[in-house]
Amino acid sequence: METNALDQLRELRAQGGLEAAYDSVAALLGRAEIEDDAVALRRVGRLLAGVDPRRVLARHPATPVVTVAITGQSTVAPVVDPLTAELARHGILLRPVLGDHGAYVHDLTDPAGRFAGAGHDLALCLLDAETVLARVPEVWRPEDVERAADEALRLLADVAAAHAALSGGTLVLNTVPLPRSWSHQLVDHRSRAELGSVWRDFNSRLLRMSATAPGLVVIDLDPLVAEGGPVHDLRLAHYAGARLGTPLLAAYAREAAHLARSLRGATRKCLVLDLDHTLWDGVLAEDGPDGVAAAGTDRGEAFGAFQRVVKQLASQGVLLAVSSKNDRDEAVATLRDHPDMRLRDGDFVRIDADWEPKDGHLLDIAGHLGLGTDALVFVDDSAAECARVRRAVPEAAVVRLDDEPAAHVSRLLRDGWFDRVSLTEDDRDRNRRYRAEEGRRELRLRTGAAEDFLRDLGIEVEVGPPHRHEQARFAQLTQRTNRFNLAGRRMTEAEVSAAASGHDGKLLLAVRSADRFGDSGLVGALLARRTGDALDVENVWLSCRVLARGIEQALLGHALELARASGCTEVRARYVPTPKNGRAADFYPSMGFAEVFRRPGETVFAHDLIMIPAMPAHLRTRSNPAGGGAA
Repeated sequence: METNALDQLRELRAQGGLEAAYDSVAALLGRAEIEDDAVALRRVGRLLAGVDPRRVLARHPATPVVTVAITGQSTVAPVVDPLTAELARHGILLRPVLGDHGAYVHDLTDPAGRFAGAGHDLALCLLDAETVLARVPEVWRPEDVERAADEALRLLADVAAAHAALSGGTLVLNTVPLPRSWSHQLVDHRSRAELGSVWRDFNSRLLRMSATAPGLVVIDLDPLVAEGGPVHDLRLAHYAGARLGTPLLAAYAREAAHLARSLRGATRKCLVLDLDHTLWDGVLAEDGPDGVAAAGTDRGEAFGAFQRVVKQLASQGVLLAVSSKNDRDEAVATLRDHPDMRLRDGDFVRIDADWEPKDGHLLDIAGHLGLGTDALVFVDDSAAECARVRRAVPEAAVVRLDDEPAAHVSRLLRDGWFDRVSLTEDDRDRNRRYRAEEGRRELRLRTGAAEDFLRDLGIEVEVGPPHRHEQARFAQLTQRTNRFNLAGRRMTEAEVSAAASGHDGKLLLAVRSADRFGDSGLVGALLARRTGDALDVENVWLSCRVLARGIEQALLGHALELARASGCTEVRARYVPTPKNGRAADFYPSMGFAEVFRRPGETVFAHDLIMIPAMPAHLRTRSNPAGGGAA
């Protein structure tokens, strides 16, 4: 299948139709299942690297594009092909900007450097052993390496700070493997152990740097080296300055692509699992509850290990659902009562078990949870079921398992569908919130008119600047929100931190909500800038789980009140249509804004602040003892 996919891409390129057909590339690569073939992916990347982004966007303007600045300690161009292919697998077009060889400090810190004005989303700075060892004297001891490592860390911290000041993009560094050719220059084992300790401390401090530097991500290469083999090809390292080898760069490109995807708000939220030969060994309808296993045998233990990993994902906010060809009562009873199961029926927010097609299950699960199908990851061992879901629900990610349960974990984790820059307590609380949503849904069914439902819900709102500990959640909300994202903008944590300082007239507002079923936390955000006597609203975001409850009106109304109180005579706002925010197109007019002008891709509105809409009557304000404002 890999050859077939490559042949199709080659034929499209030969016919000059690759840009015109770019919208089909992700589906083609998904069907080919070439994700485990680094050579094939590199060839795909080489083919796609010749694509003209302008021509692609002219034919497919909704294609997501990520601009990536690439620099480092040594030769970095070889990462472009695998990165192009990895992003293409997720439907994203790469626009690379390459820095000068070995000039990463200049590239990332000089306002007039290679990356100035590039508007990059990501800056990949590939580090290697020379980042430290170039500072070591010709004859050295472990303490010389320790001093060199300290110098390198201080430099990298300065580079990260300078990049954050110059660019709103995310900077990516990486840990550095220790070459055996250096450790074994030391002839005694105690010195080698001391060097190993120094080196690991350098990498540990580098990893911890991301916790205190907004806009910095550090990729740990150790797990990639452990699975992928040697760090470099000896000859290429010496003769071409390529000190990170092709297999390692391919694995690194996959991690970087997952990061780029998450920054674009494409992190998945729900894992939809088959049961037979996926969560347990055996077929329930044929073998009965006593004939299935997730422990007690070699194969059973492999299924148990898979369940343990799924449970770990759920503990970090990944929603779990079941799509199975089984009798529902028997499936639920097996999950509830079988002694082998690490996952129980209560761990799942939805269980669809019947004899209907599984693409229908996915639509039901998405609808029940209030999610788009692009938030789902479907996992099944059946090639036919996976093919059906790919065809009928193309937005869902599909993970095809095979007959070897020992490989289930690696296949599930390989594409990092749930990766994100940081994890918040709001993420960890997601399963509780979705169970609370069940209570709201039941109340809605019992209540007649929508007005009665909203009144009985007892919604409380609080609007004010985000607290420092909420900045990661604020950025996350902007990255993941699609349906109520009025200008299609997303923000990094570094951008949120800069805007929260109030420089350049910036205004950030967060809205938090609670009701009789529990606290929903930070659910909406607004970004604006004061320009003379006007307040320009740059974007408004609202989580889809609280849409149509009046919370968005409370947020914007609060911004209008603040603008009038501060002496503004006008509030302006932009609506930029995206493939998913069409239902929010009338939001500004509904709040008393008048259209000023319209052009392709943008409508500008203005509010004269004479009549500000009142907060919806069913909402109540709540106090904020921590110091934020109230609506």
